[in-house]
Amino acid sequence: MTKIVLAFISLFASFQLYAQNIDKADFQEPGGGTAINIAVSKFDLEDGNTFFDEAEDSERKGDYNDALTLFGKAAFEYNAVKNFNKYGQAILKMSNMHYQLGRFSDAEQILLNVALKNYSKMGSKPGLMNAYNLLGKVYLANNKYTQSMWFYTQQGILAKQLKRSNAYIESVLGIVQVKIKKRDFTLALRDLKSAEWMANSIKTNQYKAQIKDARELIASKTSAKAKS
Repeated sequence: MTKIVLAFISLFASFQLYAQNIDKADFQEPGGGTAINIAVSKFDLEDGNTFFDEAEDSERKGDYNDALTLFGKAAFEYNAVKNFNKYGQAILKMSNMHYQLGRFSDAEQILLNVALKNYSKMGSKPGLMNAYNLLGKVYLANNKYTQSMWFYTQQGILAKQLKRSNAYIESVLGIVQVKIKKRDFTLALRDLKSAEWMANSIKTNQYKAQIKDARELIASKTSAKAKS
């Protein structure tokens, strides 16, 4: 685990300790109420939103390091005011920045040790589904195909439960990429046809280019295999 991840996990631990201290203070006599209000007032939801918006702007510009720092600041603010939905969003964004920067181990550790725990505690299926999708991407990029397949499959299961057609198609397309990497071209093509059928059934062209690229990749690899 890198120093960056260790620092982040330590910071997360301090978040949890801070939250626990506030929880304990909630049971104190009314005389302690002023101190609680002062502590919480140091952290403003609007500050978190500002950091998050600035981070997304940096992300659009391709400045992923700056975006990572700002998403981290947003996560700190959201955690401090116990807005765990926004906190989870910021954590996923941090993980994605690590992914974009090629820091797959860092992305993996944050997703496993922070994002999944946060969404599990919340009981948020949409949050878990999004985390599973990103874990599928991270493990695929890191050539860990068994793990990638498992997380894409979990994403698909939740997508079905939530009736999120787009998320289900994305999970299938992720599995297609894993099977291409494993050179299971027949199975990959079968799944690709399923994804294409589902996309047509909901009348979306969102995945048309991705499906086309995957089909061409399969064709080129099967052709090369036949010639060798």
